[in-house]
Amino acid sequence: MGNSDGLSRHPVYMDHHATTPVDPRVLEAMLPHFSQVFGNAASVDHEYGAEAAHAVENARQQVAQLINAQPDEIIFTSGATEADNLAILGVAEQHADRGNHIITCVTEHKAVLDPCRYLERKGWQVTYLPVDQYGLVDPDNVRRAITPQTVLISIMMANNEIGTLAPVTEIGQIAHEYEVLFHTDAAQAVGHVSVDVEAMNVDLLSMSAHKIYGPKGVGALYVRKRHPRVRLAPQMHGGGHERGMRSGTLNVPGIVGLGKALEIAEQEMEAEDQRLRGLRDRLWAGIQAELDDVQLNGHPTQCLPHNLNIAIPGIESRALLMQLKNDVALSTGSACTTAKVEPSHVILAMGYGDKRAHCSVRFGLGRGNTEYDVAFVIERLVIAVQNLRRLADTRAL
Repeated sequence: MGNSDGLSRHPVYMDHHATTPVDPRVLEAMLPHFSQVFGNAASVDHEYGAEAAHAVENARQQVAQLINAQPDEIIFTSGATEADNLAILGVAEQHADRGNHIITCVTEHKAVLDPCRYLERKGWQVTYLPVDQYGLVDPDNVRRAITPQTVLISIMMANNEIGTLAPVTEIGQIAHEYEVLFHTDAAQAVGHVSVDVEAMNVDLLSMSAHKIYGPKGVGALYVRKRHPRVRLAPQMHGGGHERGMRSGTLNVPGIVGLGKALEIAEQEMEAEDQRLRGLRDRLWAGIQAELDDVQLNGHPTQCLPHNLNIAIPGIESRALLMQLKNDVALSTGSACTTAKVEPSHVILAMGYGDKRAHCSVRFGLGRGNTEYDVAFVIERLVIAVQNLRRLADTRAL
């Protein structure tokens, strides 16, 4: 990460979509809740539990404020994956008597796609909408896909690989017009771009702390309580915590960290958005100036400010990452599927073939990155690509 003296730690970290370092201010807020304010937030009959419960409710307020929700609409979970599962499976089980159809999108995170496939095995019908060459879902396709059996639409707010921002507000309007619940996986969006569940017509929204400089292992699900009141069948049982939707002893330090991370994001998001957009644009311009034929994956303007996903023709992305491993931390796509050597389902869904998917890399800039980092990354990337191209030419002889 970048330091105040303009120098940087190596390798330079540009994989902030996979995870982020915990902000020191977040860690400071969390520390007392490990050993001093250690009570169980459900044990409100004594001071220790009451203090923990107060800390949880303060965090609930911080989370709600950032997305324009009410505190009692925030359900704490172990992360966005659990929040996605609770939203999708919870709606399906609760509303099985109304219908058995869900609408989602081919470029969703596995935390949405896998629960949908699980439901298909249980007899549910799932429509996987296509995307255009920028990764955008057409709201008209959403409208056309709705049937009398549709109980849920789930479309992610910001794609974790290419950064494209979905037309969430329009999709939410359509969902409400047909009285269908609308869920969005906003793990990559919350804390990075403006999110307003009322203005965007969102009924359920998933988020995660570790994408926004908070701790791993904690997240939240927004569950609309009014107009309409959303009801979910719990997926974890044992105590009836969190309005009966998510049983289990609350992770008080993690929840405090999530709340603090979002409070900081609210204060700094506008300035950080501009700063990261500038660094991202400088990175992209520098790469284009030095390398021929590089291509942008995703929407050029309707995208996260800190995302850059590019294809470098003729270069195997995994070989490139190996060349760069001592200098730059990057990824080929989703951190949840990188253990498998397979092309990105997101790049393929945009109409590109295996070849482009296998030569794509993702840069995720973050709070610690500096102009020095960008210049360094451009320099090292160009050297690595040139080395790989020379190697390829030698083998071709």
